[in-house]
Amino acid sequence: ASSIILFPATIAQWFTSGENTNFFSRFIKDLSSTLQPGQPVYIIFYAAAIIFFCFFYTALVFNSRETADNLKKSGAFIPGIRPGDQTAKYVDKILARLTLAGAAYITFVCLLPEFLVLNWNVPFYFGGTSLLIIVVVTMDFMAQVQSYLMQQQYESLMKKANFKMGPGA
Repeated sequence: ASSIILFPATIAQWFTSGENTNFFSRFIKDLSSTLQPGQPVYIIFYAAAIIFFCFFYTALVFNSRETADNLKKSGAFIPGIRPGDQTAKYVDKILARLTLAGAAYITFVCLLPEFLVLNWNVPFYFGGTSLLIIVVVTMDFMAQVQSYLMQQQYESLMKKANFKMGPGA
């Protein structure tokens, strides 16, 4: 999202490198300065682009009609919802709500560095995407550590109960 927003500013800098004072040159310079990181217009466009791409990606990846058909074929249903079109509409409604919540979270995480630098002059060297990757990797690491600890507790419980765990144990 930020690359798309910064693209016009980059192009504008190429074409306005001289001392041109015509209307087009001034307009491009103003547009370029408005779309720089930290500017309110940039932040608004950045947030809107993140939300748009969240919904766009969800629309590309998830097909509620196919999900409703698969539920119908397998004999499963959602209680209170008729199989077929009503199930697809219900899944679309739930998917829109979940996507909105996810988009709000991703927007918050990506805009956090902008606000830290803008309001408190915190030297933040990670962009929003980098911060998002760090958060996801940390959460995955914590889940793996918890899984390992649960496995250790399970093994100690099995040893206390005097059970053998699998072949060769």
